[in-house]
Amino acid sequence: MQVWNSPSLLDRLLRPLATAFHRLLRRARPRPSGVGAHALALTPERKLILVKLRYAPGWRVPGGGRHADEELRDAVLRELREEIGMTSHGAVRPAGGELLVVEDVCYEPSKWSWEVEAVREASLDELPADLSKRTAAWIKSVRHKL
Repeated sequence: MQVWNSPSLLDRLLRPLATAFHRLLRRARPRPSGVGAHALALTPERKLILVKLRYAPGWRVPGGGRHADEELRDAVLRELREEIGMTSHGAVRPAGGELLVVEDVCYEPSKWSWEVEAVREASLDELPADLSKRTAAWIKSVRHKL
């Protein structure tokens, strides 16, 4: 297992502030449902790339909101560049709803980010116990397609 950007003391202190700020933003600009964009990003070694966000518990698949009139594929690839520093990728295919499978992802996580606390790779057979419920459900629903 590889983990980048392991949380420091400063990161742990910033988590409550980032959480509060994120909640304020969500209240000020609520996002309509169905406009998300998330990726089951697989490395060339077929490991799943996960992120830990500063404002939400558990490991998650990279993703976020979609801009008005932004295509799902474009939004997913943008989110991968923003959250994990994706530098290249292979095939992109639908997995259902707002979720796409992106294969052969190469990336270089940034040293520090307001949003992403840590990035890790995990084998599909050895996923972390603290996956978010939504991520766990997505993986379970499309595992046969991976």
